[in-house]
Amino acid sequence: MADTDQVMEPSIDNPLISSPALHPRPTLQNVVSTVNFGCTLDLKAIVRHARNTEYNPKRFAAAMMRIREPKTTALIFSSGKIVCTGAKTEKQSLTAARKYARIIQKLGFDITFNDFKIQNIVASCDVGCPLSLVRMSTFHGEFSVYEPELFPGLIYRMKKPKVAILVFPSGKIVIAGAQKTEEIFEAFKNIYPVLMSFRKTK
Repeated sequence: MADTDQVMEPSIDNPLISSPALHPRPTLQNVVSTVNFGCTLDLKAIVRHARNTEYNPKRFAAAMMRIREPKTTALIFSSGKIVCTGAKTEKQSLTAARKYARIIQKLGFDITFNDFKIQNIVASCDVGCPLSLVRMSTFHGEFSVYEPELFPGLIYRMKKPKVAILVFPSGKIVIAGAQKTEEIFEAFKNIYPVLMSFRKTK
């Protein structure tokens, strides 16, 4: 199996990650990656011979395979393209993708490991105080959308890094759309003082 992709994990010395001034800090919840195995896959054969795999073509075009370590789920398409979800780090996502590749390779498919890419990293955090989303949407209307009758959170679209941040009145936030872990922490570093300027006081 040819392996043409590598993922570099962020260094713990990165000030965006290790600085105590950034507490509270986001926790990674899900890393989504894709990879191309470079051959057509017989999904019915894979389901027959692989464990923890299911396939219902009437409901969805991909087979679903799960592994325990790292705990992830793969969507396997007959085209050879794979979507891996559930990892907690970029490194875990790469490890999981390689494990799925080995499992399918052992079933007799002549696969390669091409175009591995992190597509989305999702993180969450609680800033520890309630926030006034009405005021925030008023002062940051260029970047945010707040329609509480449709969705309870404010959607803040940051331009650099290019991520979406869901902000809830309780002070909980979700950062999505990053393709590197560093972008999560950079986005939090940027948004944290903004959030604190709209915290509610009793």
